[in-house]
Amino acid sequence: MSKETYVLKAEARERVGKGSSRELRRNGFIPAVIYGDKQAPLSIVLNTNEVTKRIHAGGFMTTIATIEFDGKKIQVLPKDYQLDPVRDFTMHVDFLRVSAKTEVNVEVPVHFENEDKSAIKQGAVLNIVRHTVEFHCPADQIPEFITVDLTDAKIGDSLHISAVKLPKGVTPVITDRDFTIATIVAPAAGVEEEEATETAAPEAE
Repeated sequence: MSKETYVLKAEARERVGKGSSRELRRNGFIPAVIYGDKQAPLSIVLNTNEVTKRIHAGGFMTTIATIEFDGKKIQVLPKDYQLDPVRDFTMHVDFLRVSAKTEVNVEVPVHFENEDKSAIKQGAVLNIVRHTVEFHCPADQIPEFITVDLTDAKIGDSLHISAVKLPKGVTPVITDRDFTIATIVAPAAGVEEEEATETAAPEAE
């Protein structure tokens, strides 16, 4: 399941606009917005270091957070964030209010296991088609990741979402096909040798 929740302390954002945002960032804070749950959007201010630390810890987009604001505790799920492309600090975050009844669509990372029990051990290559998969699930039941078992996978095999054991209540957003997550392919060197052989054969004839 998703990682243990954490707490972020927030203050009200008194002013909006680019000038106000730049001033906040100079002082070590970032603007953020909480929306959803049929309530008016709430503009807040968060500590930049605290948020950036959570982002770099991993699982930020799949972990419910508690925002303490004006004496209240608001359960939220990060929906989007912006990083400065040069200095790599957080510039803005959007949060979605969640409750026990909230269901969300969320991108979940894909992990692979038992590579040593597959053709990869003999030199085959794991070709990852999807590094993440989008799921629909309750906000409090978001998987931290899904795991694809590679045991006995051979060259030419395709690994589909149907082969992945999913937690209860977690379903892929794509429902019209059994989509591929990864394939097992021959080593690149072997492919190049085959191509060279095929090219040389007509010349010899």
